[in-house]
Parts: sequence; structure tokens; C-alpha cells
Amino acid sequence: MRIISITNQKGGCGKTTTAINLSACLSENQRRVLLIDLDPQAHATLGLGIKSELSIYNVLSKITNYKTTLEKIIKKVDENFDLAPSSIVLSTLEQELAGEIGRESRLWEVLNAFSESYDYILIDCPPNLGILTINAIRTACRIIIPVEPSRFSLEGLNQLIEIIQLVRDRLDHKVDYRILINNFDSRLRHSFRMLEKIKSKFKDKIFDTIIHVNVNLKEAQSEGRHILSYNKYCRGAKDYYSLSRELIMDEEPTPILPELEKRMRKMIKEEISKLKEISFSLFAPEANEVYLAGDFNNWKIDKDARMQQINGTWIKKLRLKAGIYHYRFVIDGRWVEDPNNSLKESNPYGGFNSLIEVK
Repeated sequence: MRIISITNQKGGCGKTTTAINLSACLSENQRRVLLIDLDPQAHATLGLGIKSELSIYNVLSKITNYKTTLEKIIKKVDENFDLAPSSIVLSTLEQELAGEIGRESRLWEVLNAFSESYDYILIDCPPNLGILTINAIRTACRIIIPVEPSRFSLEGLNQLIEIIQLVRDRLDHKVDYRILINNFDSRLRHSFRMLEKIKSKFKDKIFDTIIHVNVNLKEAQSEGRHILSYNKYCRGAKDYYSLSRELIMDEEPTPILPELEKRMRKMIKEEISKLKEISFSLFAPEANEVYLAGDFNNWKIDKDARMQQINGTWIKKLRLKAGIYHYRFVIDGRWVEDPNNSLKESNPYGGFNSLIEVK
């Protein structure tokens, strides 16, 4: 069982959106997931359309008139996806625990005695660095920190990392953290500049997956649904599904039997034989960075989409199956069609996508 806390003291960074939709995507990958809403604002509970008289407060509090266990408050959201709801009364818990010895480990004690079996427990934290957030950090084996590509997010990030290190030192609890770039607007050069600043400072602590700005994510939450049940084909759904796959790839590898490995190698060889190497190029000597995005990579702009510059010409080679593909170049945050390709098709944003046919 992996316990992951999703936290950032800065509001509006997509913390709850990440908690809800990452949980849904992990469950879509046949992982059993429990999402604990530890935010007194109960945004994850409301964002999933869940109503409940009892909440996580009745589990953690020792003075409540309606004391219960975690098992009894859990609500089913979907197949493999459950929720432990929150409520506004949870805001009083910080005062209740203020003078209690071991107050930082209250949630850890509850989960330590938890009898249900889940592959993942995700914790949506409040937007502050109080006792509830400290409890979530103390309980988790990993922290996900959603960060917008902005200066204020970057400055707040340093403070949160100091708290994580303090919990690690004071409570002798080893916990890793990873940074998730969220609300990324690929139409803005500023987004790319801030992305490079975050990458240069935190290097290997950043997820490869980037969550792009997508109106469907907000619409789904306002209707009390996760993104897979609202529009599983939108950009937001693809981003969070990609994030779930990245997390799953970090799981302990399952040993492969020799016969199975032999069949897998044969299948891979057959698939590779169906691919054809295609070279994309763009002359832009003044550009600082150029990416190649298209429906062959779900229009993602990440390190794998970055093109290599040789004497002012940006080059990217891909191995593609037969078919017709749409693509565009992203030059310093500016989306453009291929000037050397006359084949193009209008897109929903008032521009054109270049087309290439692989035979």
C-alpha cells in the first residue's frame, strides 16, 4: 500500500483537481484507490458529488460525540475508487490536537490500524502548513507538490520543502517528494521560462508529465465528477492518465517468466518492424527551444518532444506506424505550422495543423 499526500500551501495550484483525477486514473489502471479528503473546505468531497453526515473528523477526533472508524465513513465513487469525506468541522481538529502529545502522528495511527486493502491511499491536504498537513506528510511515503509555472509558486515551494525536511529530521520519517507542473499554458512564453527555472533548480524531482490548462477539468469538478466520467478524451484526462502511468511505473517490478519474456520480445520485434523512421526539421536559428507536438504524442510538450538544434536547424526523428498524423512546432512557446509542408488542416483554435502521411 502506497500512501501519497498531495499538498501545497498556495491555493489555486490544482491540488484537489490532481487528487480527484489522479485517483480516478489510478483506479482505471485496475489499482484500488482510497482518497482521503483532509481539507476542511471539503473540495474533494464536493468535487465528487459525495454527501455524508460523518467525515474524517469523526475518525481523527477523540472528543467527537460520533466517534467512528475509517472503514465506516468510506464512500464508493467508482469501481476501485473510494473516498473518505471531509467536512467543515475538521477545521476544529487543529485546536483539539494543539496540546496533545504525538499530535503529528494522529493520522498515521489511524492508517496503521486500517484493515482495508488498497494499492494507493491519496491524501488531499488543506492549503496551509498546519497540523493536518504535518499529519499527512508524516503518514506518506511520497509527497506530490502541484506547482503552477509562476514566480509566487516557486517561492512558496521552498518553504514547503523545508517543512518536509523538518518532518524527516524531527520525526525520523523518510519521505520523498516530486513536483508536478500544473495549469501549464503552452500558449505563453512565460510558462516555458518558468518551467526552465523550476527544472534547473529541482532537476530530477519533477514528474515528466505536465498537466496543461484544460477547461474540462473545471467543468467536471463543478458537476461533481472526475474527468474520466466527464470527458475521457479531453487533454486533461490524457494528462492525468499519463501521470498515473508514470506513478505505476515506479512500482516494484514483477518478475517476468522466461517463456513470457520470450513472447514479449517477439511481439516487440514485430511491432518495431511496422514502424518507419520519419525526420521532422525546422530552420529557426533565433529560437531558444523548439518542440514537436502532434497526435502521435498526444500533443504533449515535454523532454521527449524537444527538438535538437544543428547549425540553426531543429531536427526530430520519430518511428511511426502507417497513417495520417497532425502536428505543429512550438517555438519558444509559440505554436506554428510547418512552413515547408503545404499539407494542412484547420484546427479548433483558428489556426492550421500540418499533416503528414506515413505509408
